[in-house]
Amino acid sequence: MKKLFQPVFDFLLFSNIFMSLCAVAQALITFQLIGAKPIFTVLALLFTSTLGIYNFCILITRPAQPWASPYKRVRWFFAHYRLMVTFTIVSLLSLIPLFFLITTESKILLIFLGCLSFSYGLPLFSVGDHKFGLRNIPGLKPFLITLVWTMSCVLFPVLEILHLHTNDISMRDTTILIAKRFLFIGALTIPFDIRDLFDDRKQGLKTIPVAWGEKNAYLFCQILLVGYVILLFLFKQNGFSTDFWALTLTVILTGWLIFKSAWKKDEYYYFFFMDGVLILQYVALMAFRFIIGH
Repeated sequence: MKKLFQPVFDFLLFSNIFMSLCAVAQALITFQLIGAKPIFTVLALLFTSTLGIYNFCILITRPAQPWASPYKRVRWFFAHYRLMVTFTIVSLLSLIPLFFLITTESKILLIFLGCLSFSYGLPLFSVGDHKFGLRNIPGLKPFLITLVWTMSCVLFPVLEILHLHTNDISMRDTTILIAKRFLFIGALTIPFDIRDLFDDRKQGLKTIPVAWGEKNAYLFCQILLVGYVILLFLFKQNGFSTDFWALTLTVILTGWLIFKSAWKKDEYYYFFFMDGVLILQYVALMAFRFIIGH
């Protein structure tokens, strides 16, 4: 059974399909919290863009000897090189028809976020003989990832909802929703930098763990999650609703997973359990609504 399950599991994780489903789940959370019906175009665009951009970033950072990489994800990805290139091309091409189905405001937002995403790994800048991308700027790496995810999974759905007039959401509520999601996703990005602490030091990347130290980085994650809970408590809608308890529970679980994480953990811990919280949050919302609502 394991021999059959393991290749499928590796395919979902290391091809970034699972990560793309995480983006879809986060957008579904936005729709649920606003009380709007999911918009297929938004979900399809988020899935294909996440798949294409993540795979593209891996392809352009290919190591000299990928088969000798200490990371199983890198070894798997380049062992299936042709398949991954095909996936990347198909997903990026599929963005073209989807792009013309969204509003002008959303187009401007996604072009901006797309430029940030592609310039994240590309060596667009140079100082003397040294070339670098946005990810090499001290402290910018986790901020960029969090910003792109938050704007994609919160502001993008909100813009489409407002255009279709399916629901009315104020600027205040949108800002609070963005702030909460920014804190939550921000807390999830830092453990990946902690895992890559030694590699980042060698490459000269000034991430939060490199600059502040591992313990302070873990503490900062917990502070971000506490900030999320505070906002959740201060701006709770409909009192202590099922949504409040579902989101609070997933934040507590996230804090525990971050506390238990360490650089020596295997990749499945990060790419399944840590990233999986993004899907679990949506599952918890739906489960609480179904169980308690009935």
